[in-house]
Formats: sequence, C-alpha cells, structure tokens
Amino acid sequence: MALLIVGIVVFLGLHLLPTCRSTRERLVARFGESGYKALFAVASILAFVLLVYGFATAPIVQIWTPPVWMRHLAMLLMIPAFIFLVAAYLPGRIKTVIKHPMLTAIKTWALAHLLANGDLAGILLFGSFLAYAVYDRIALKHRQPSEVIETPGAGRPLNDIIAVVLGLVLYVVFLLWLHPLLIGKAVVSA
Repeated sequence: MALLIVGIVVFLGLHLLPTCRSTRERLVARFGESGYKALFAVASILAFVLLVYGFATAPIVQIWTPPVWMRHLAMLLMIPAFIFLVAAYLPGRIKTVIKHPMLTAIKTWALAHLLANGDLAGILLFGSFLAYAVYDRIALKHRQPSEVIETPGAGRPLNDIIAVVLGLVLYVVFLLWLHPLLIGKAVVSA
C-alpha cells in the first residue's frame, strides 16, 4: 500500500506543478523549457509505473461492496469518459463547450471507478485522481487567460464526430480486451 501512496503523491504532485507558477518558472529557468518538459515526462512515467505497481501489489482490503447496479452505472459513465479523452486532442464543439475535456474525462473515470470498487487501494487511487481533477479545474479558473492554451479551429463538427466514434471504439476495445490485459480484471463476463 505504501508504494501506491508514494506513486499517487509523486504522480499527482508532478501534475500539480502547473498550478504552482513560481515553482514551474524556477524549474524552467534552471533546466530550460525543453529540459523541464523532458524531466517532467521522465518523472511522470516513473511515477506512473510506481503507481501502477503499487496498485497491483496492494493488499485487497474491502471497505464496502458496491451493489451490481453501480457496476453498470460505472460502465455507462466510461462511455463519455472515453469520448472526452479523445475530444481533449481534437478542436471541436465538445472541447469548446467542456473547456477542459481531459480533466472531465479524469473526473468521470475516477467517479465511475469509485462507484464500482469498494477496496481501500481503489478508493485511494480513484479518490485521489478525482480530487486532483476537481482541484486542477478550479485552479484553471483562477489562472491568467494568457496561461491557458487555446486550440485553433475549435468548433469543427467533423472533429466531434471523430471524437465520438473513436471514443466509442476505444471504449469497446478497452472494455473487451485491454482492461483484462492491462488491469488483470475482466469488466464483462465472457
């Protein structure tokens, strides 16, 4: 459980750096923009590996047993989570309306998994990511407009269609094949 907690703290701590402008600016001044980004990427990957390993090896301490309907609700919530994830990279109406679809995808993913899992490791992992995404979204509202990167071409309907279709395809692929392969737990019974 300790590795999971360390992984969560380091991974989310790194991703909170943009909300601490002075710390980020000092690091950029010391390592340069490219150096900072490279260091950030390597540290994020290492922290993510630690987080995943910590979650995989954490003891199963069941806090509560979610009812079956929550599992179905979680599966339903994952559909828009995948669509928002794809929409984060495509300038379209979805991105324009939601403003920060990646954070919305993280919140939706975390909430869905909190509903479907009642073990301590799951509560720590998904609860931490939900809290992070809520905090970061609030922090974004308080940043200067010049700090928010605007995507040119926002509002393209074709990009929304691509986001929905690709999001649905990713959902099905993850549901049927990748979740059991990567997470080790089948979502649907064969």
